[in-house]
Amino acid sequence: MYQSQLIAANCVSEVIKGHNLNHVFERNFDHHPNITPQQKSVAIFLAYGAIRFLGENQFFIQQLISKKITNKKIEALLCVSLFQLNHDQSTDFTIVNEAVEAAKFINKSWAGSFVNGVLRNFIRQKDQLRNKLKNNEEAFYSYPSWWIRLLKKEYTKDWENILLNGNKHPPLTLRVNLRKISLEHYEEKLKAEAIAYRVLGNIALEIIDPIAVEKIPGFKEGEVSVQDFGAQLAVKLLDLKDGQLCLDACSAPGGKTGHILESADVELVSIDHQKDRLYKVKENLERLHLHAELKCADLAEVSAWWDKKLFDRILLDAPCSASGVVRRHVDIKWLRRPRDIEMFSNQQKMMLQAMWQLLKKGGKLLYVTCSIFPDENQQVIDAFIREHEDAKEVKWIVGSEYNRHANHLIPSENHDGFFYVLLEKN
Repeated sequence: MYQSQLIAANCVSEVIKGHNLNHVFERNFDHHPNITPQQKSVAIFLAYGAIRFLGENQFFIQQLISKKITNKKIEALLCVSLFQLNHDQSTDFTIVNEAVEAAKFINKSWAGSFVNGVLRNFIRQKDQLRNKLKNNEEAFYSYPSWWIRLLKKEYTKDWENILLNGNKHPPLTLRVNLRKISLEHYEEKLKAEAIAYRVLGNIALEIIDPIAVEKIPGFKEGEVSVQDFGAQLAVKLLDLKDGQLCLDACSAPGGKTGHILESADVELVSIDHQKDRLYKVKENLERLHLHAELKCADLAEVSAWWDKKLFDRILLDAPCSASGVVRRHVDIKWLRRPRDIEMFSNQQKMMLQAMWQLLKKGGKLLYVTCSIFPDENQQVIDAFIREHEDAKEVKWIVGSEYNRHANHLIPSENHDGFFYVLLEKN
């Protein structure tokens, strides 16, 4: 286990410095080409857990150590080990012993005995320290204090559930490609493989015990895709009709792109500004045996890519803080800063303005973010409607399977957090 703890600690230390977790994983695994698949899986699990509960872990360290730890990798290793002691099923003895071995690879002279002392001290004081934890919101919920304040202000009744749901493992939800197979027939496939599942809203299937993507029946054949239940709502709201010309703006990694083409025979232009991300859209469509016109371009630089044909439907999946999908991207809450919200808001306003001029009269634009912060959502829309007399908001309704607050889907057991507004051009 110590190899996995060591790799996880390296990843956690880099995230604390401000690096994206996915990029960190790539670099660290490149440096450890001989690790087994199981060691890699454990390392990912430990890194995710330690970062998910980083506020809690750092609180415990502050309580146990009077001086700041100068070696950040040792501090990160303690975060990994404390996560295990509080949330993992391994025995305390095993966790501590393996952590001591991992520490020796960081610093042979003192690290092992230091880590051993800190962790054994925690085990002795565990109950007392957990009681102290309850008095510190940032530590107890493991979110920055500014994030907690924003949610308390906007969601007076739901803020705590939002935070707690954000610290849970995300569900593995499937979208069934109805061009290839019905929901009922795909259920039979899952039953034949003895894969437990539940149906969400008669459109999606959640796998109860998550499995590797390559083991999902029919995935390689394009019968299903992995897509959050809340994200699947986008195409339903778009109100697609055969023969329409549609734009999927900011399309990567292509989940909604594929869903659009599964839902109607439309002509689709799919745009993203990063080549590597657009390639993921291409891979997605190839697996589904679907086609869109892919363009790598800056969305706001309309003259560089637009052919002057107005669109019937536009899906603007705008860049945002990703505060609604934090359980999938656990580093987000520690990497974001309050000033980022204003930056995203300005970018969203610019994109919305650019896309509106490409929409036909009578056409519809769906504005989507995976944020739950109002500055990126309703405030952007309210300002846009005030400035555009030809913009009308189309109200939408959903079933009880969704946890809804105005135009927000709030993170819940069933889905991540999203914001949806459908605008029609008069």
